[in-house]
Amino acid sequence: MGVPTCPVVTVAFKQICVLNAAKRGMPTLRLVYSPHPVWGKSPDELWAYMNGPDPASGKPMLGEVKGALTNPLTAEDKKTGTETPSVGPATFGPDTSQNLQDFYRNNGYTDFLPIIIPTEEAVAQMLTGTSHHPDEIVGKLAAGAFAPWSFTVKHVAINAVMAGAKPEHLPVILAIASSGFVSLISSTNDLAYGALINGPIRSKLDMNSGIGALGPFAHANAAIGRAWTLVTKNLANGGIPGDTYMGTMGNMLNYINLIMVENEEASPWEPFHVEKGFKREENVVSMFSGLSVSAGQVGKGSGIGGTPHFEEQYTDLFSTFTGFFGALLLCDPLCAASLKEQGYSKAKLIDYFYKHATQTAKEYRERNWSYLFEYGQALKGVEPFATWYKLPDDTVIPKFPHPERIAVVVIGGQTDPVSQVANFSYGRSMSIDKWM
Repeated sequence: MGVPTCPVVTVAFKQICVLNAAKRGMPTLRLVYSPHPVWGKSPDELWAYMNGPDPASGKPMLGEVKGALTNPLTAEDKKTGTETPSVGPATFGPDTSQNLQDFYRNNGYTDFLPIIIPTEEAVAQMLTGTSHHPDEIVGKLAAGAFAPWSFTVKHVAINAVMAGAKPEHLPVILAIASSGFVSLISSTNDLAYGALINGPIRSKLDMNSGIGALGPFAHANAAIGRAWTLVTKNLANGGIPGDTYMGTMGNMLNYINLIMVENEEASPWEPFHVEKGFKREENVVSMFSGLSVSAGQVGKGSGIGGTPHFEEQYTDLFSTFTGFFGALLLCDPLCAASLKEQGYSKAKLIDYFYKHATQTAKEYRERNWSYLFEYGQALKGVEPFATWYKLPDDTVIPKFPHPERIAVVVIGGQTDPVSQVANFSYGRSMSIDKWM
């Protein structure tokens, strides 16, 4: 505190910066803007930006920076005040169905599909799904670089109703909401998020971990995923294009997210939540974040006419991934059984991927994500990034900085020995039982 500071951002983020500063009690923060974009520009082009005009004010950028740092604060500059955050939609009494649908959609409370109207009666019924008090604080969420919002069990229940969930789904939705993971974030990258459910609750809720497990074939899978998006929009101020959401193209997974239910019964390995220290009989949701999902069978090593080399297929596909987000293998039980017969445990398989999914140091340093998120760590001496940024260009290094960036989950209905691979990283696991 007390050090003169001048934020400089590209003009594409003007609205988001002004709103964010206001929400943090600085409605008149001095901001300077550069042309957009800055990515892919040469040092000379960037220097020309700095010597040119601020596209928002038309004044010379460097002069504005100097003035922001040295001019005494005016009475206007010293103004403070914060915006009172919303807690999403309220419950409503009688009205026409169409009027209520229009109200929720036009006020940005929905995913633009019809919702179940959260009447007091419907919300009260939803709350029977948990023993927790409606006014209990669940946690805080923020859709990016924004002040986080607190919310209660009742607030989550309202969004669960809107998503079409049942009361018995509520503990899973509460666990997801308590994780701190939003499903829509303000990055310019088209990020996606996932949740993996383990434990006996899978059967209790009739969740789908078999045929079509990632498709629209189970009420619980769909409603829980949709509720996560609505919670993000209404309890974290997320998903407002040009304001709290800046993904340039968006991501189709954002509709109901990547909801995964492990097929524990058909897996030759221990379930994911057991790997993370939970008991098999516990109900757990594990959070993931990343970019995209690819079909595993398009990789090399298909093994036609011989033993399928699934590990080669996956490793080939990992070559397109950014190591920053790691890799999540969604493995059909048929593939898992074949790998187990070849002597692979989950740990051995992950070790294989870590050693065989490689890149050169030059390829690593030329990647967008490496420079943006790991070069700064390299300068601070964080390994392996510090070493990787010093190696000769042709040195072969792992694709992923640590084996922990790779996860394996068994899912699918055994109708075809195929898999899917996601450029996703594991975040944390949350107890569902806590919210029952």
